[in-house]
This record gives sequence, C-alpha cells and structure tokens, in this order.
Amino acid sequence: MPKQKPPVLDLAAACCAPMASEPLGEADAADLARMFKALGDPVRLRLLSLIASHPGGEACVCDLTGPFGVSQPTISHHLKVLREAGLVGSERRGTWVHYWVVPAALARLSALLRIPAAAQAGIGVSAEPPKVLTVDAVRPVRDAVETPVRALVAGLPPDAERR
Repeated sequence: MPKQKPPVLDLAAACCAPMASEPLGEADAADLARMFKALGDPVRLRLLSLIASHPGGEACVCDLTGPFGVSQPTISHHLKVLREAGLVGSERRGTWVHYWVVPAALARLSALLRIPAAAQAGIGVSAEPPKVLTVDAVRPVRDAVETPVRALVAGLPPDAERR
C-alpha cells in the first residue's frame, strides 16, 4: 500500500461555525455526515480512540486487532472506512501499516459541535424546557370551539347559550 497523505484541511475555512449559530451548507453537511457516519459504529469509534490514545499518536495495525472480538479483515475494513472519511491517515512501513488520527478532522467536528459563548453564558437561551400544552391549558380553547360546533350540529343557532 503506498503512503497515503491525510487530507489537508484549512481549519479557518474547513468549517464551521458552531451548528447552533448558523446552518450548515450542503457541501459541509455531506462531508461532515460522512465523518459522523464513520464514527457511528462502536468498533470504529473505539479504533479511533485507541489510535488517538496510543503512545506517540500512531498505532501499528498489529496493535489494533487484539482489543476487539472481530477478525483482522474486519478491523482492516473499519480502518479503511475511517481513512476514507478523513479521520485517520496511514502509512505502510515494511509489513505493517501505521495509523494516526488527523487532528484537523477532529478539530472540524469539534468546531461544529462547540456551544457558542452566548449560549454558554445563557444569553438568548432558556433554561426552561419548551412549553407543552396540557389538557388544562387547552380546555378553554376547546370549550370555546366545541360549544358552537355542537350547537350547529344540534340545529341550534351558533350563539345559543352554553349548558
């Protein structure tokens, strides 16, 4: 396998205002969805964590197969998905392939999920959950509509007195 360079991402232009501050563009959404989809599998998420926490920031594929209850070809498949998503880079060294996490990719995901400072300070954000209509809150509206409708169905004029 030839040496593969990780994708170069310009952090300033790569993305992303936090998702809570402005909507994503179509191209960014497609690219980020591919990364999140790659991380949506527990084995791949654990692989990424194992590579990132490995001493020196690189891990030989020979060190990655032991902690999982899956075969070596399955691990290779998961590493390929992570590599194609731009989350890890790889290089063949002799018999073994070594993997590392692409810091710019993690920074991009982190920037997207970052909570804007205003939200952290509570500005423009309610600590209260959204209001939910209860039966008691809806009852007066229901009665105001239901009585004239019943009167019409019964053949009475709409302004007939309520019972």
